[in-house]
Amino acid sequence: MAEEKESLEEKVGQQKEAPVEDLKKALETEKARAESYLASWQRAQADFLNLKRRTEQEKEETVKFANAMLILNLLAVMDDFERALNSISTHLAGLTWVDGVKLIYRKFLAILEAQGLQDIKAVGEPFDPRYHEAVTQAEGEEGVVLEEVQKGYKLHDRVIRPAMVVVGKGKKKERVPEEGEKTPEEKGG
Repeated sequence: MAEEKESLEEKVGQQKEAPVEDLKKALETEKARAESYLASWQRAQADFLNLKRRTEQEKEETVKFANAMLILNLLAVMDDFERALNSISTHLAGLTWVDGVKLIYRKFLAILEAQGLQDIKAVGEPFDPRYHEAVTQAEGEEGVVLEEVQKGYKLHDRVIRPAMVVVGKGKKKERVPEEGEKTPEEKGG
């Protein structure tokens, strides 16, 4: 009977340990599931914050460049103003209405600059295809802008119209006459 009692106690002890082991396993499973849910929630929150930040950036950029097309179209008017002002003869230069047109031009330019318009420096600068569009080459320092055919402009550091320029292709090498040969000046004179 003592043996039966011990055997019965062992069985009861094992039965008590079995539910505890099952509970520990269930607890570990639930902990892993909770950690997985937490990690997923954190990723979703980070994705949402990134989306919000990206949307704000796009919104700011849209507002910043909303007038780009209008300004680009106004550049043609500004070019016409500049051509007209540059072609004014000396006897008209002192007239008050000419001074008025110059003031209007400066005000027009100031308004565009207040919107973020900047002209691109070209003459004397090294040719840069990000800012300059080469229309032809001429004798001069190689790779340097010699002349500006049409002004280029940036809007908030973004090129909206590249400067059309003439680029130097290098100087002609003069042929050195050989001994006893006449130079072109000597032949002509």
